[in-house]
Amino acid sequence: MRPLRRPSIVELSAEHLREGLRAGRWRHALPGVARLAVEFDVSRDTIRTALRLLESEGLLGARGLGRSRAVTVQGTERHRLRVGILLHDALPEEQSKIAQLLLQIQSKLGAKDQEAFFLPKTQVQLQHDLSRITRMLGENPADAWIVVAGSHELLEWSAAQATPCLALFGRVERLPLASTGPDKLPAFLTATRQLLELGHRHIVFIVRHARRNPTLGAAEAAFLAELNSHGIPTGPYNLPDWEETPEGFLILLESLFRRTPPTAIIINETAQFIATMEFLARRRIHVPEQVSLVATFDDPAFAWCVSGIAHIRSDPKPMVRRIVRWVSAVKKGAADRKSIIFPGEFVPGGSMGPVGREPGRK
Repeated sequence: MRPLRRPSIVELSAEHLREGLRAGRWRHALPGVARLAVEFDVSRDTIRTALRLLESEGLLGARGLGRSRAVTVQGTERHRLRVGILLHDALPEEQSKIAQLLLQIQSKLGAKDQEAFFLPKTQVQLQHDLSRITRMLGENPADAWIVVAGSHELLEWSAAQATPCLALFGRVERLPLASTGPDKLPAFLTATRQLLELGHRHIVFIVRHARRNPTLGAAEAAFLAELNSHGIPTGPYNLPDWEETPEGFLILLESLFRRTPPTAIIINETAQFIATMEFLARRRIHVPEQVSLVATFDDPAFAWCVSGIAHIRSDPKPMVRRIVRWVSAVKKGAADRKSIIFPGEFVPGGSMGPVGREPGRK
């Protein structure tokens, strides 16, 4: 009896590629060598050899130096709708609310014979450069896109494309684009008014550049208007500019507490909230005795804080259902550009209190 011959890693990789082609996973072009190597957990040389094997079989065609291979045959199985998810920043740990939401979307779509995949790079990694983002989208074709927390520029471009797109969060104001997310504005105004009632006048709202430009987002504009209505002059101090790196964020905090220390800080993202807590601990600035903190998002870690964190929460389930219905409409060829939002709720917590001793003074 002849000994069984084990297929080589190149042959196994080639067969995985054939299966994807038969299933219609790639309709126009394959991803690049680097991405396939990561996905299959093999070396780039292995992928290159497997691709050359498929080229010799007539399944793929070369498109020139540095370009991904073209698909030269159509899949023989029913085409699965491919939905690309463009993240704003790296996916946080699985316990976070945003990670749970996105993984639920991916799971629900997979259960309906639809494939949802994450783009290899995020908007932050591509420095919000529209030309780099659109180039990446072109290299990773999909039947529909979900853009997470996109800038107005990116969503405006998305609205003009033939490929259907849904904005999950993001600057979608008045754009003809399907969208969903929480309506945080009423809850945000409640939080701001409670801070003012507690005597706070030096309030800083920290958000990324895309929330302030080219025009202010709804929450940012309402924040400044609310301060003005209470006779508080507003300016860059209240909505500061900062370099969106850990080092740039530290420089921002140091500059804030060097001049006119804020008595309250409203923070829009988990990473900056944690960095702020660490900064205050090193400076021995107490929360809320010297500085009140408010998060405009929810995080499971808040449940571990005995006194509680003041934050805004929303139920992710309706958003997941909305996205699944939208993808189903796309698959049927139906146009759906409705903006459907769901209510947010302000949750008071022990991180917010009346104005106390100014930070840095005894």
